[in-house]
This record gives sequence, structure tokens and C-alpha cells, in this order.
Amino acid sequence: MFKVGITGGIGSGKSTICNFFSLKGIPVFNADLEAKRIMNSSSLVRSQMMLHFGNDIYLANQQVDRQKLAALIFNSEPLLQKVNAIVHPAVRNYFFEWCQNQQAPYVVHEAAILFESGFYNMMDYTILVTAPEQQRIDRVIQRDHSTREQVKERIAKQWPDEEKMKLANTTINNNNRELILPVLIELDQKFRTHG
Repeated sequence: MFKVGITGGIGSGKSTICNFFSLKGIPVFNADLEAKRIMNSSSLVRSQMMLHFGNDIYLANQQVDRQKLAALIFNSEPLLQKVNAIVHPAVRNYFFEWCQNQQAPYVVHEAAILFESGFYNMMDYTILVTAPEQQRIDRVIQRDHSTREQVKERIAKQWPDEEKMKLANTTINNNNRELILPVLIELDQKFRTHG
């Protein structure tokens, strides 16, 4: 199965790009959503999370306490790495299982930290979606009503686009000025022949 990784910083519009492939009938694996699901559904992940963060990291309804977890990891790199070390392997394993059940010419793997996690090494092709910072901030504020400061803090914690560009096969500038549809159509045709 030919695997295409799509990534981009917060507010870059990677979901919009993934929607194009989805409309073309290509299965899209959203790693961030799957990570949230696996945190709640995998007994192995749950037991490891409780071992490291205490039983109260899960609420009474058996769902992870997202606020408590966010407060713990937001300003602690070691704790964030610990969560990633628990969750990433489970997401990775599930992705490969998921791939075996797809019938399409290729699949798309959407992840915010495709490069940071090293998972890009398991892709056949990677696409980086970028956008000017001001546009990204405006998009996120509109989407989830964060403050400008909150969005800037989140951007500061992500790798800069310049670093990601060195690792990406293609960079798409989603700045609402350049036409991206012709690029996506061309990529889709390319992937179909490789897949």
C-alpha cells in the first residue's frame, strides 16, 4: 500500500487538503483523532497512562481527563514525551492494521507531528501544508475560539516550517492566493500510478 503523509502546523489547513483526497475516494487516517480514541479504548494504553499519571487521569466515564492531561503536558517536555511514548506505538500499530483493510490505490496519513514523531520515515511520500502565520492564527481563533496568545503559544511549540520543508517531498502553500487544486489533482494522479 502506497502511503502518503500529510502534515502542517496548527491552522495551516491540512484538513482541507485531506478532504480533497477523501472526496477522490482515498482513505484518510487522522492520527490525532485516532490517538484520542486509542487513549480511551486501548486497555494497554489506559493501564500505562494510569501507571504514569495516576488513576484520576481518567474520568468516571472512562474517558481520559483531557483538561488534566493538557495541564500536565503543556509546559513539561518530559511528560509530553512520556505520553507520546505510550500513545504513538499504539497509533502506529493501528495504522498498519488499518492499511491492510483498505482497497484504494493509496492511503493518506494525516498527522500534526509527522516529522517530529519520526513517522514520516514509514511514508512513501510526504506533503507539508504551510500558510502565513497571521492566517494560521486567524483560522484557529475562528475554529476553536482560542485567544491570539494561546494560538501563538501552540505555534511556538511546533517545529518551524523551515525544518519540516527539509524533510517534505512537496510543500503546498495554503495562503488563499495560490491555486492548490491543480497541484492536488497532479499529486493524486501520480500517487494512483505509484500505488
